[in-house]
Amino acid sequence: MEAKDDRGRENTLRRIVRAGVIASVYVGLTYALAPISFGQFQFRVAEALTVLPILYPEAVPALFIGCFLANIIGPYGILDIVLGSLTTLLAAALTRMFRKSAIAYFWPIALNAFIVSAYLSLLAETKASYWAFVLSIGISEAASVLLVGIPLVKFLRTSYPDTIS
Repeated sequence: MEAKDDRGRENTLRRIVRAGVIASVYVGLTYALAPISFGQFQFRVAEALTVLPILYPEAVPALFIGCFLANIIGPYGILDIVLGSLTTLLAAALTRMFRKSAIAYFWPIALNAFIVSAYLSLLAETKASYWAFVLSIGISEAASVLLVGIPLVKFLRTSYPDTIS
């Protein structure tokens, strides 16, 4: 009985550590690439991680925390910190919920394109329209998810199949 308890604790510890790593990588990538991570024409490489809930349930809170911390340095203040993080949380939860379907990849792209654009089009110094923001953020998000996120999921599935929940 004790061995089973030890395995359970070890599994919990691994999930906590994995969540910390995911949040840290999200923050690190966003900070390191800050000049291209914010604004209407952004390319947030860290958004490739938004597909990790397909493999790991702990990625859902990790992405929320990572986005929250990353948006602290952004130029859009508390609105971006709160709404951007909540959008990421919703996208991550839906990605996890639909993890067995290709639609899982759709949620981070669509939610960021439409929700983040709604407030950035009001806060940004540029006078671009809401739809210009939707197009720009949607393309950038799609690039991160489809060009980096999908290969990342495939790599993790084949290289580390025993870590997937």
